[in-house]
Amino acid sequence: MTTQPSAAPSPANAGPCIVLIMGVSGSGKSTIGSLLAQHLGWQYAEADDFHPDANLAKMVAGHPLDDEDRLPWLANIAAWIDATSTAGRPAVVSCSALKRAYRDALRDGRPDVRLVYLDADKQTIRKRLSTRRGHFFPAALLDSQFADLEPPTDDEHPFRVPVAVDSRSEEIVEHLLTSAICD
Repeated sequence: MTTQPSAAPSPANAGPCIVLIMGVSGSGKSTIGSLLAQHLGWQYAEADDFHPDANLAKMVAGHPLDDEDRLPWLANIAAWIDATSTAGRPAVVSCSALKRAYRDALRDGRPDVRLVYLDADKQTIRKRLSTRRGHFFPAALLDSQFADLEPPTDDEHPFRVPVAVDSRSEEIVEHLLTSAICD
């Protein structure tokens, strides 16, 4: 497995590390995020838990969210990051953060947030979603995920982790544990 990290600045006034696991639905954000947090003994948050009920209902009905729908969701996640950081706790949060503007809303003024991008192509994700059960996000919205996706650029200092159909979550987590994500 190859990860292509680019060194993130480590300001002296940065708080505890907050790892933001991002990617399209079906890339493994929740599984990898929760496993990583468990291995590290850190707090974990799933961004889906921060959606207002109206957003969940819209997605269950098969309608993609727009930027206006996402504003309160992103504000809720950012508030959680701030509270967690202020409390001095390192943490992991999984969030699609598909657009640069969304990532900026979660990272600006928060030098302690580190970005991990689970990078997969549409065909891989389609195969992965076809086997997923019990999740509110319908596979029919996959095209909207890739239409919105603006992969992180080098100036965002992402750790890129390639994801394949047969990628094992434990192997990805082990790789992340040996990477200098928060250094």
